[in-house]
Amino acid sequence: MSKLGNLGARLYRGEVGYDFIGKRKIWYGISILITITAIVGLAVRGLNMGIEFSGGAVFTTPKTSVSTTEAQHHAESAAPGHQAMVQQLGGGALRIQISGLDTKQSLPVQEEIAKDLKVPVKDVNTQLVGPSWGEQIADKAWLGLGIFMVLVVLYLAIAFEWRMAVAALVALVHDLTITVGVYALVGFEVTPGTVIGLLTILGYSLYDTVVVFDSLKEASKDITKQTRFTYSEVANRSINGTLVRSINTTVVALLPVAGLLFVGGGVLGAGMLNDISLALFVGLAAGAYSSIFIATPLVADLKNGEPQMKALAKRVAAKRASAAAKEAARQADPDAAEDGDDDAGAAVVGPQPTARNRGGRGRPSGRRR
Repeated sequence: MSKLGNLGARLYRGEVGYDFIGKRKIWYGISILITITAIVGLAVRGLNMGIEFSGGAVFTTPKTSVSTTEAQHHAESAAPGHQAMVQQLGGGALRIQISGLDTKQSLPVQEEIAKDLKVPVKDVNTQLVGPSWGEQIADKAWLGLGIFMVLVVLYLAIAFEWRMAVAALVALVHDLTITVGVYALVGFEVTPGTVIGLLTILGYSLYDTVVVFDSLKEASKDITKQTRFTYSEVANRSINGTLVRSINTTVVALLPVAGLLFVGGGVLGAGMLNDISLALFVGLAAGAYSSIFIATPLVADLKNGEPQMKALAKRVAAKRASAAAKEAARQADPDAAEDGDDDAGAAVVGPQPTARNRGGRGRPSGRRR
């Protein structure tokens, strides 16, 4: 068995473990700090909405020696007052998108770009996008997101309980906020691919959370009938029991997405892959984090507020205090404990009453007299 597999088995059996629940205030603080940073970045810089949402024109040029910086300068000079974005495609081609252009404005801009880049006008492909199409996509995305959230809460409330549904919803909002904030801070373009990526990470984040919740539900069954563990301790054992599985799933999911983001978008110059790959990369990492450090600790906090869980915690503490007192007494006076053991042994070793001493005839020996 591999070292990681052996560690996973030991974590599952509870032989080793990390106190995730006990340090939950640290994870809450980290998440709040990251979320505030994301919200500030979103408020200050805003999202770089793609042309599919804002409307405008997209010009695709053939191979050229002009850099992206120079091409952006030429594009903004050709269309004053309009924001331009340039992406380098494979083979040295460029994708220039200028927001806010209509059909009449696109033709002279196309000619000016071809002149500045020293390419034939007929080789510059022009595509116009109306803002109404982007608004329809955005409305449908918000509608789909709302329906998804409602179904998630209903399913978790039925399959598990409402506390787990609330915790999962908080984790999903946490993942979305961080991902959108990273987009604002990095400045990547928000396209329909970004929306698809955001909806994809919701499913992954929910899957990882439900795995831990299912283990917790099974482990906490009839928990009030025992006095060995509190609910927080059972929740912590559930996290540790599924930790290696969560790590393996996250790494396997992140590796191809990292290749799509860093190799496809960075090395090969496939800039159009960045919109969906960044959402997937950040969202998958945030989803794995929230399922372990946010969702389950939040469930433990909500459950610990119940009267029966408070009573269980008191019984567990009382039993442990009693055991600790007995152990302290045994260590303080070991001779008394040994004498007590000898007396008990003497009582057992002494003559035992037989059937004949009790007045009975005893068991027949089987010999004839």
